[in-house]
Amino acid sequence: MADIVRKHIIFHGSVQGVGFRYYSEHKANQLRLTGWVKNLYNGDVEMEVQGSEAAIDELVAFLAGRRFVQITGMDVKKLDVVEEERSFGID
Repeated sequence: MADIVRKHIIFHGSVQGVGFRYYSEHKANQLRLTGWVKNLYNGDVEMEVQGSEAAIDELVAFLAGRRFVQITGMDVKKLDVVEEERSFGID
């Protein structure tokens, strides 16, 4: 499956306390993405997500469009694909 990618993303901005992790989990599972999302102590949110590039782009666009979410920046790094994951969850 050459079109499957895995990304590590750090979201900066107003991303905690606004349902970001809930929205991430719900939409990622809808899009059949795997991985996890968690809050960081500095107010950022960390995510590892795996699936098609288009689905990951759709997830990020969905999150950016939420009413109280304000993403001011993202650090994105491509990772090796992981075979054993089956769903997306909150860590």
